[in-house]
Amino acid sequence: MFWALRLISRGALHTGIFLQLLVAVRLQTPPHQDFWLLPDNVTVNAGDDVVLKCGVRARQGLVQWVKDGFVLGPNPQIPGFPRYSMIGNPDQGEFHLHISKCDITDDAEFECQVSRSETSPELVSPRISVTVLVPPKVIQMNPEAGSLVTWVAGEEYSVTCTSQDSKPEAGIIFHQDNWLVPNVFPYTNPGSQEKFVITEATVRVIPKPSDNGKLLVCEVIHPAMKKSLKSSFTMNILFPPGPPIIEWPGQLEGKAKAGQDLEVSCVSRGGNPLATLQWLKNGKVISTVWETDHKQALARSILPLTIQSEDNGAQLSCEAQNSVSKAQEHVITLHITFPPSSITILGSTNLEENKTASFSCFTKSSNPGVLLRWWLGWQELISTDVTVTDSLYGGRVTMSNVTHTVRRADNGLMLTCEAFNEAFAKETLKKSVTLNVKYPIQRLWIESFPKGENFRAGNQVRLLCLAVGGNPEPSLSWCKDKKLVVETKSGMEQRSRSVVEKSGNTFSRELILKLDPSDNQAVYTCKTTSNCKSTSDQALASTKFHVQFPPINVTITANASILRPGDSINLTCVSLSSNPPANLFWEKEGERLEAVAFRYRPARFRGSEASGSVSLHVSSGDHGNRVTCRANSPTLQETVSAFYRLRVLYPPQFLEDQVLKVETQEHGGALLPISVSANPAPEFFNWSFQGSKLSPDGGPRHRILSGGALKLWNLTRGDSGEYRLLCQNAEGVSEAIVRLDVHYAPAIRAIPDVTEVDVGASAEILCVVDASPVLPSMFRWERLGEEEQGMEDMEQTSQGLTGRLQIHKATLEQAGPYQCIVDNGIPPPAQAVTQLIVRFAPEVEYPQPLTKVAAAGDRSSSATLHCRARGVPNVAFIWAKNGVPLDLQDPRYTEHTYHQGPIHSSVLTIANITAAQDYALFTCTATNNLGTDHTHIQIVSISRPDPPMGLRVMNITHHSVGLEWKAGFDGGLVQRFRVRYESPETPGYLYMDVLPPQATSFTVHGLRPFTLYHFSLLATNALGDSDLADRGARLPVTTAGVEESSEKTEDQFPIEPEFPQWFLLPILFALGVLFLLSNASCIGYVLWRQKHRGQPSDGAKEEKTEEGSETRAGNEYEESRWSSRHTPSTTESSAEMEPYYHAMKDFTPQLPPTLEEEPHYRGFWGHEYEEVPGPGPLYDEVERLYPLSGAWEAPYKVAQMGTYQHREWPHGAYEEPGRIYDLVPEDHPGGGQHYLPFDLQGELV
Repeated sequence: MFWALRLISRGALHTGIFLQLLVAVRLQTPPHQDFWLLPDNVTVNAGDDVVLKCGVRARQGLVQWVKDGFVLGPNPQIPGFPRYSMIGNPDQGEFHLHISKCDITDDAEFECQVSRSETSPELVSPRISVTVLVPPKVIQMNPEAGSLVTWVAGEEYSVTCTSQDSKPEAGIIFHQDNWLVPNVFPYTNPGSQEKFVITEATVRVIPKPSDNGKLLVCEVIHPAMKKSLKSSFTMNILFPPGPPIIEWPGQLEGKAKAGQDLEVSCVSRGGNPLATLQWLKNGKVISTVWETDHKQALARSILPLTIQSEDNGAQLSCEAQNSVSKAQEHVITLHITFPPSSITILGSTNLEENKTASFSCFTKSSNPGVLLRWWLGWQELISTDVTVTDSLYGGRVTMSNVTHTVRRADNGLMLTCEAFNEAFAKETLKKSVTLNVKYPIQRLWIESFPKGENFRAGNQVRLLCLAVGGNPEPSLSWCKDKKLVVETKSGMEQRSRSVVEKSGNTFSRELILKLDPSDNQAVYTCKTTSNCKSTSDQALASTKFHVQFPPINVTITANASILRPGDSINLTCVSLSSNPPANLFWEKEGERLEAVAFRYRPARFRGSEASGSVSLHVSSGDHGNRVTCRANSPTLQETVSAFYRLRVLYPPQFLEDQVLKVETQEHGGALLPISVSANPAPEFFNWSFQGSKLSPDGGPRHRILSGGALKLWNLTRGDSGEYRLLCQNAEGVSEAIVRLDVHYAPAIRAIPDVTEVDVGASAEILCVVDASPVLPSMFRWERLGEEEQGMEDMEQTSQGLTGRLQIHKATLEQAGPYQCIVDNGIPPPAQAVTQLIVRFAPEVEYPQPLTKVAAAGDRSSSATLHCRARGVPNVAFIWAKNGVPLDLQDPRYTEHTYHQGPIHSSVLTIANITAAQDYALFTCTATNNLGTDHTHIQIVSISRPDPPMGLRVMNITHHSVGLEWKAGFDGGLVQRFRVRYESPETPGYLYMDVLPPQATSFTVHGLRPFTLYHFSLLATNALGDSDLADRGARLPVTTAGVEESSEKTEDQFPIEPEFPQWFLLPILFALGVLFLLSNASCIGYVLWRQKHRGQPSDGAKEEKTEEGSETRAGNEYEESRWSSRHTPSTTESSAEMEPYYHAMKDFTPQLPPTLEEEPHYRGFWGHEYEEVPGPGPLYDEVERLYPLSGAWEAPYKVAQMGTYQHREWPHGAYEEPGRIYDLVPEDHPGGGQHYLPFDLQGELV
């Protein structure tokens, strides 16, 4: 027990100690740190500030914030994060995180941490989220925002709206006209940065016509935006136009009269674009002109029509359509009213009394058909039958027949067929013929006024009573109302002849009356007896007078005084007493008016009073018009009139004579007149041009005249156009458009510098101008050149501002400059030059006689070959030697090419000529893309000349003969010519050197009259003489007689004047003496020369023997030529050729050379060592070291060329085959190695 008590006491003790220790520890240990405020999730708009709150109680550690696991540190400024800072009072445990101007990088998870301490563990708050809202900044639409999008009504289209880079995704809606568009399909895509999204929304739209011009709006809504973003585009909705409607003038559609001018309007409303309109008649387009009015949204076309009978039944339609619709049309059928163009009456008009005659009347086609009625004079005849048949253009043809028994009274009457119809009430359609009735000759009648004719009191009338035939002869007397008419004393008022006059079988008695009122309705009778009482057995004729009185006066009264267009006025006209009754009718400025039927009532003098009225609807055109009431007596042909003048107030109206177009010239002046009517007068006139109002006070180039006309001066072409005039008064305003056309001189805007065409092809040259006016004949073409050349083979046309010159089958002669001249009547005319180039294949020139080119083959000389050709386009030259193309890279060859127009030249220079290498046939080929041509040139050794050719007589007189020839190849040296001639009376030949040496014509003087001579010609150079011209032919010529007065010429030359015979004798005697002296001196000289030529010195022989050469005196070619008289041709060197005459006794006749002695030639081509192919002696020009007679000019000078056919020579060209290679110097007799200077020596081929 004690133990238990002891144990209890010890336990209590321990517990007390423990409690004391626990209280002590409790008092010594600080309190633990914890959060008294935890942060919460927060949402913030980008750019706004946010504070994340964190409160720590009994803080012992360091406080810091963590962003997405990244520790920001305990520094309140938070280095590296300038927008972050910790705010609050740390003593109160406030450690709030402040973030300024939040952006998307701040969208993260944050937590507040407190580091541990010795007595407290670390603290970590729950993670909270900062959500940053980023609104979209850009909206994109497809179609593009702000654009005008064209859609077709009724079709489905897709519209996409995109919101760029937002967080979270934006909401997108579409609306139109404040109505939301349904069925929007949104979806999102990742944005340009993390956490950004792109929101797109698509909507399907089916536009309606009412949507045209409206906006389709895309609206973007986002929680970060207080105001939504909007973007839109304008819808341009294409939809069909309304059907066309034809507005026919008049009440009945399609109704018109032939000859009527109408303006028919067609209107189509609505549509985008507005409709295009066109008119068709019977399916054929007749007009495509229309206008549009966008303000009223309609298209209108006005068709002017001149109605013709052929239009009856035609289908007139107006079609309307636009780019999204099919053609719609409104069709009307034309119903044309047209009268018959003519009426024809068939039947004989020559008839016998009491015979029955038939007549037919028929009309041309009319619509509607007409009715026919017959009139004989004023009597209507009844038709026997009427036939109506169909005719052209839906018309009808009417035929009527009538039968009538003619009487004596019908003679001279008009038989009339009249066509009528209500449709032609205002037109008189009739045809008349005159009846000629034959009747017996016994008859009694009164010849005076026609039956029923009326007379006025005071008129003097003549009555003649005639009786034809009858037995006994009638006794004629006059009775008035059964009383015998006797002559009064005065004899003035009435008078009757006392005797009856007879003329053949006709008897007559005359009565002259001066009528008075008592004669009204009085009956005058001519009887065959003097008894005026009526008896049944006497013949008589009667007549009755109707004495008439014109109306005394006419008055007009009106029921209104002030009128405006559209008002009505009633006018009443009263015509006082007249006999017969007067007919009243109304006129307005000459136009007949329809009036109310007038009434009659008896009046004085057995006359009648007439009254009638008319009602008018006045218009502006009636102002100032006079409404006239006319009381007319048709019988008297007298009218009494009165008029009433209308006063109508109306706005300005432009008259029909208003000028709508004015023409003038540039830099001149113009007056734009006006013709306007208004009541009251216009108050002002306003002119405008191109939307700008012209100052009423005038300007530097215009002035408005007092009457409203516009005067302009210093006009330019820019002043052309429409001038708008507004004219106003108290009643209203009117508008007129006057067009001004400023004419100006033409100016050529386009013409080609060069036009190229191939030979035989066609070309067209266009000349485009700017001009006003444009005349059909203002274009004219001229061909320029020194000589006038016709253009008959060319066609000149024009169309509008374009003139054309057409060349068919172009020829070379048509090439050259052409001038386009344009003259529209406004000076100055315009002119421009163009060039026509005719392309043709090359044509190489073959000028005579230079086929060969001579050059010394001493390796130091050079030769120049010229080749010239015509051709377009430019010609290229190719050289070949013996058929092998030349290598122009060889330094020995130098080529120069010249081009001038169609003339092209190639000059080939060959240096260091050698016989073995360069004595060859060179070919020049000219080529372009149209063809080729070539010529051959032979380089040969220097030699004697070729014979001349074509020797002919130019003129003949009694003492001279004129000769002409063509030079041959000169052998490479200067050649001259020598004439040889002979006369039967003189032995041997006579020679004359031609002066100047290179001349190709010469006149031989000193000949005898009426004598036969034979002429020959040869050429010579330093190497010797040529053969005689024309293969040695001798040209026989007989000189003219002394008494002949005219020369014998090949061409007509002037006639030499004759000398008197007394003067001729002394001259002949003197000439004879001179001739004898000259012959004596020549003979002496020749004898002396022959003597010395036959005695060579021995020293000379030895010297020549040592040198191995031979010397021969005399002619080099004596052994190869002989004359017809076996006389040697003494053609020596130029140093030995002084005498022209040699006596026969000094010559040793030589036989012709034998066959073995003749030179051995090889065909046409010369020497025996080398065969050179070629066509023969084709000539061309050449330049070489020694001048050539007849050589060409420099190749770059323009030469006049003839046009020859390919491979054809000009007339008279040398055609004789000749040698291209000739004898080399060693072959010539009398010559040797040193016969020529070294620079002229060639090499043996």
